[in-house]
Amino acid sequence: MPDIPAPVNRRLSVAPMMDWTTRDFRFLTRLITRHTLLYTEMVVAQAILHGDRDRFLSYNDEEHPLALQLGGSDPGQLAQATAIASDYGYDEINLNVGCPSDRVQQGKIGAVLMAEPQRVADCVSAMQAATCAPVTVKTRIGIDDQDDYAFLHRFVEHMQAAGCTSLTIHARKAILSGLSPKENREIPPLIYQRAYAIKQAFPQLEVILNGGVKSLQDVADHLEDVDGVMIGREAYQNPYFLAQADALLFDDPHPIPSRQQVAEAFIPYLERRFAAGHHPKHALRHILSLFQGQPGARAFRRHLSENMHKADATPQLLIDALGKVF
Repeated sequence: MPDIPAPVNRRLSVAPMMDWTTRDFRFLTRLITRHTLLYTEMVVAQAILHGDRDRFLSYNDEEHPLALQLGGSDPGQLAQATAIASDYGYDEINLNVGCPSDRVQQGKIGAVLMAEPQRVADCVSAMQAATCAPVTVKTRIGIDDQDDYAFLHRFVEHMQAAGCTSLTIHARKAILSGLSPKENREIPPLIYQRAYAIKQAFPQLEVILNGGVKSLQDVADHLEDVDGVMIGREAYQNPYFLAQADALLFDDPHPIPSRQQVAEAFIPYLERRFAAGHHPKHALRHILSLFQGQPGARAFRRHLSENMHKADATPQLLIDALGKVF
C-alpha cells in the first residue's frame, strides 16, 4: 500500500463527468489550474476487478491532486477495487451515490443507493479499511418523493457514523424514472439551502456543494456557507475560467498562463499520446472550447472539428488551428 496521501484541499474541484473528465481533459485542466481537485470519470468496481485495470486507472502524474470515483454497491467488491486503486496513488477515493441513469440503476449504483443508507455506510467502511486515502461520498439531496430534509439528514447521519468526513452534495434531487441524466441535471430545482443546512447540522463534516455553479464569484459566495464547491459542466464548456482559481481560492499568485500558452503546453502532451498510439481526436475534443469568447475562437474550433476525426490527423493539427486565433 502506498504512503498516506497528503491532505486534500477540496475548496474547489471539477466534478466527475462520464466521457468528459478523461485523462486528456484532466491534463489540459492542470495546465490552467494547479490546485483545483480533479476527479476521474466514474469507474465501476467490477470493471477494475475483471477488466483492464491500467485502462481504467492509469493517469498522468501531473494530474495530482486527483480523486478516483468508484461506482458499486457491494462492500466486498468496492473494498477490493479500492485496494487496487490505492496502489495507483490516488489522493482520494469517492463513492458515487448521485448518478441517476437507468443503466447505472440496473447495477444498483448511484443515486438509487440513497434509499439504502446502511448499505452505503457498509460500503464506505469497507473501502476505508482497504486504503490510507480518504474515502468520500458524492450524493444528491434526495430521490423521487424521498426528498425532504429529514431524508437527507438521516442519510448523512449514516455517512458520518461510517467515518466519512467529506461529503459532496449535488443540490438537486434525482428523479429515477422518466428523466434522462441530462434532464436530471437541469429539471429538478437547485436547493442550495439544503446543503447549507447539512453543514450547520454536521459542523465537523466537510460539505462540498455541487450543482449549477458557473463562476468563481459563485464559488466565493457559496464558500460563506460550505467548505468547498464542485464545478461540473462549466469547467468543461469553458475551462479557461479556472485560470484565476489558484490566486482567488488557493492563495497562489503564480503567473496565470494565457490561453495560447496553455494550448502550446498541450502540444508536447498530444505528441506523447500520439507516439503511444492514441489518435489525436481523443485529446483534441477537450480543447475545442479553450478560446471561447475570444477573436478567432470559431475558426480555431472549426478547423479542429473538421479535421481531427480524419484517419491521418496528427498533433500538427493543433499547431495549425492556433494559427487561426488572432
